[in-house]
Amino acid sequence: MKKAFIHICLIAGLLLPALRTPAQDAPRPEPVLRDGSFLRQLQERDSILIGDQLQYGFRLENLAAGTRFALPDFSEKGLRDSVLLVRNWVVDTTLTKDGHMDLEASIVITSFDQGLYELPPLGIVTMTPGAAPDTVYFIPKVLDVRTLPVDPETYQPHDIRPQIRYPLTLREVLPYIFGIQLAFLLTVLAVCLIRQYRRRGSAEDRPKDPAHIVALRKLDRYRGSQYWAPEKQKAFYSGVTDALREYMADRYGVSALERTTAEIFDDLKQTDIPKDLYDEMKQLFEVSDFVKFAKLTVPDEDNAKVVPAAVRFVTSTYQTEIDEEADHVL
Repeated sequence: MKKAFIHICLIAGLLLPALRTPAQDAPRPEPVLRDGSFLRQLQERDSILIGDQLQYGFRLENLAAGTRFALPDFSEKGLRDSVLLVRNWVVDTTLTKDGHMDLEASIVITSFDQGLYELPPLGIVTMTPGAAPDTVYFIPKVLDVRTLPVDPETYQPHDIRPQIRYPLTLREVLPYIFGIQLAFLLTVLAVCLIRQYRRRGSAEDRPKDPAHIVALRKLDRYRGSQYWAPEKQKAFYSGVTDALREYMADRYGVSALERTTAEIFDDLKQTDIPKDLYDEMKQLFEVSDFVKFAKLTVPDEDNAKVVPAAVRFVTSTYQTEIDEEADHVL
């Protein structure tokens, strides 16, 4: 205690010459110990444990405005062997309403050894304009560092605890579920697109069936009497004439798909269709128009002649095409 007091006096003696003013040649009062020091924990708890950090400082009130001051430096020698300096001085000043100044200064200390430590007294040299320097010392505090009590008879060392594993919640799992479903849907969509592309490519690479084969295949769907009922005759005649229109457009190059019956057969007059087939097909198309637009009901005996007449027209005209190609070859 006495050694610390002597050190502080020496520091103050070294600082005073550098801060001396002409008005400071007056006799100096002897420094005295006074209250005002404090020891605060940075983390409030009911006791001070090893490694805890504390503020050790003092507070002065009602200093004259413009007062300068000097503080001891603990950064080199420290406070004592078992008490370490964590942070050097931090000073906070506050002006009062009457023009005076309140000052609070503190350092941060800690200790890693258990025991009672009497801290050195804190001193400050104040220099008020027009007055002699004044040295003030504050009554030191006692640092009581404790550790957790351990009973050597009952104490059992334990291994490091593993990380805590919390149970999964639905909120945590939902993003993964949605992600898996989205990936599955994208995979299915990609497979469907690939199959459709391959199917389309194979269909394009496949040689196109001749017009008469396509027409005969479509006409074959309307064989029998299941379409002869009055409510089905419109679909029956539409299907047969549509198959014939496609065949005529492909075989003779006439625009038969979007034209009327009269326009179609005006163009067919310029072809090599035999007159009996021409008249028979013209009559078939005219009856079809009456069925589709005038709701004509055709007897079963006339319905039975429709598909054979259409097949006969296709096969006969196709055979004519084959004979023409053979003549060109010869």
